Amino acid sequence: MRVNPKLFGGSIALRLFVSAVVLSFAILLVAGLALTAIYRSTAEAGFDERLGVYLRALVADLATPVDEGRAEPGQLGDPQFELALSGWYWQITRLDQPTPEIKSSRSLFAAKLPRLADHGVPAGIGGSRRGYVKGPDDRQLRMVERLIDDGDQGTFLVQVAATTEELDSQMTRFEFDLFVTFTVLGLVLVASSALQLRFGLRPLRQLQEGVAAIRRGEAEKIGGSFPQDIAPLASEINLLITANREVVERSRTQVGNLAHALKTPLSVIINEADADESGFVAKVREQAVLMRDQITYYLNRAQLAVRVAMSGDSTEVAPVVDALVRTFEKIYRERDLVFVTRIAPGIRFFGERQDLEEMVGNLVDNAGKWAGHEVVIEVSADLSAKTAERPVFQMLIDDDGKGLTPDQREAALRRGLRLDETKPGSGLGLSIVVDLASLYGGALKLGTSPAGGLRAELRLPAA
Repeated sequence: MRVNPKLFGGSIALRLFVSAVVLSFAILLVAGLALTAIYRSTAEAGFDERLGVYLRALVADLATPVDEGRAEPGQLGDPQFELALSGWYWQITRLDQPTPEIKSSRSLFAAKLPRLADHGVPAGIGGSRRGYVKGPDDRQLRMVERLIDDGDQGTFLVQVAATTEELDSQMTRFEFDLFVTFTVLGLVLVASSALQLRFGLRPLRQLQEGVAAIRRGEAEKIGGSFPQDIAPLASEINLLITANREVVERSRTQVGNLAHALKTPLSVIINEADADESGFVAKVREQAVLMRDQITYYLNRAQLAVRVAMSGDSTEVAPVVDALVRTFEKIYRERDLVFVTRIAPGIRFFGERQDLEEMVGNLVDNAGKWAGHEVVIEVSADLSAKTAERPVFQMLIDDDGKGLTPDQREAALRRGLRLDETKPGSGLGLSIVVDLASLYGGALKLGTSPAGGLRAELRLPAA
């Protein structure tokens, strides 16, 4: 049978715990049923032995010869046999006469006991039978009977029966005590299973914490000691991390070597082209410069990607924003531009400080260029999304300028495209932010601010 993995939420600990609980209670249930059956068998045997004592007394009375002054049977010394319908009865039936002669205890009150042989109860050792029958008042009786052949004295069926109320009461008390005992034992087993799982799976939690510490940048490898079952896994993870870093570093070196190898010939081509003003040479120089710029751009991006992949740093957002705001307040002092910041405490960027400064600096600078009087910077945790299973924070940068149409906002994110040539800049600022944010698993989105200007919404992973 295939078990749905979603049944236990994919948790090994939960599966082991549920399995332990189910098995524990199944074992306790089987043990309880077995103990109940054993106790009932033992109680019945003891009850039968008690009835057998009375039966042997009656048989002894029958075995006494008449010439020795045999008394009337039934003097058992128990008053319950004298009380009408008390539930304790005896009966002696002589079977060797045309009409059976019946003698019984006063408690039967003119009633008769049924025969176990008539109910299909097989005879045991010595011809005795034991079983359950319905009594005179429809109460269940436990009966023992025995067939006695007394020779010339006759053949007799001796029966002794008693109500099972006492036996049932004992069973009820035993089952209640057993239930309470096994319930307490089951709870103890559940608690011990939980503690055992918590203790047994602790190395896996330590391994998880070690990997998380590496991901957060708090450690370079998994440290600590682990049991021999887990230690090889921790070692393999450390080796894998080391191997990945070596691969990334080699790739970074090769990319750098390729870029430098291409930049030198391109520089030679550009220098040679500067000496000739012909149209063809000018075109070669133009394309060579474009190739050099492209190589520089993608080399920087590759180096940035490597830095992001290997980065485990975290940067507090508030000091970076405050420092940049102070810088831009000085830059735009002549325009009396106001910068308003609303930053939630404790927010940290999962990445390097210089990358955060470059993203925020480009966005604030862009807002300052187009704002009329005010730029508002708001930073808060984004509870609606996660990036690569990591918490996310969002930064909203609003200005009160003219804003952009949807087509202009889309065009503004393209690399090297400037919407207004009268403003200083290269047109790379927003595209750099887009590239940096995407490398960190974040995103930049442009919209309309509450003041009618441009809103830049930046989402980045939080530490």
